[in-house]
Amino acid sequence: MTSARSGLRQDPDLFTPPAAWAGTGSRVTAGHTPFSPAADITAKEPLCFYLGTHRPHWLWDPAAGFKLCVSYNTLAPRLKLHEATAGWLLDSGAYTWLQQNGYCPVGPIRYVQDVDRFDREIGHLDWAAPQDWMCEPWIIRGGVHDGQFYKGTGLSVSEHQRLTVGNYLELCRWWREFSDAECPFMPTLQGWTIPEYLHCVTLYEDAGVDLPACPVVGLGSVCRRQGTAEITALAEMLTPRLALHGFGVKTRGLLAADRYTSADSAAWSKEATHQPPLPGHQHKHCGNCLAKACQYLIRLQAKLDRARTGCWRESLDLGWETP
Repeated sequence: MTSARSGLRQDPDLFTPPAAWAGTGSRVTAGHTPFSPAADITAKEPLCFYLGTHRPHWLWDPAAGFKLCVSYNTLAPRLKLHEATAGWLLDSGAYTWLQQNGYCPVGPIRYVQDVDRFDREIGHLDWAAPQDWMCEPWIIRGGVHDGQFYKGTGLSVSEHQRLTVGNYLELCRWWREFSDAECPFMPTLQGWTIPEYLHCVTLYEDAGVDLPACPVVGLGSVCRRQGTAEITALAEMLTPRLALHGFGVKTRGLLAADRYTSADSAAWSKEATHQPPLPGHQHKHCGNCLAKACQYLIRLQAKLDRARTGCWRESLDLGWETP
């Protein structure tokens, strides 16, 4: 079974991603010459999009032969796994854990062991998110946000960043103890303001992690503000030096910031729960409907194709939910 990581091996150095990670289809390679996205966006490789789903069995459903993003929290309880039909991304479920508990109760060793099991039994695992510490104010301070209760960590943004970097290093170290396969964990940047994100880059560099050599670097804490000018400016600052993966980036965010190498989103599912089901469908809504997911992907691809032909700014006003 293969994945986007095929041919890559963990460097003997426990903390430095292997230099061989460069040149695996990513636009970030050794000796890469930065391009101007405004001038060369049509020459950029197509976005690699992972559709978020709450149905982990879609991974091996022949009708869902496209890339998926599945949460550890929904996949870990399953005892019987099958080979995936396409590449996929594992979300660590850290946001939910921090929301509910203020910490992640799943230790790094347990997480690595489970990711190793997924990699062997499901295969085609492109990447796995670390157990990062998000930096949204409601995650840190707690309370009610958008109708949901948050426990609150009581820590600072800088402490969340330190824990995020430390977790990535620990996951990479333990992976070598449990598997000979390519290390799947992607380093992820956390912060809330632009200076904080840039500080997180420095933390990785100080730890010996060569972010420009990584095929993809996660950009966290952006899913609820990814269409804003600040996040767009941040993406433009970080690329093309870094190949970014946008966690939870909705369509508007993808069109507003055309710098992402890859992204994932389950927003289609939440939106579908507030819409009537598709004609002929008997369920209450299509929030977990494969046909609805396919419909969303077709529309998304059309929008991204339009963006790549130079019309992406004009596309911002066209709603994704409009039939």
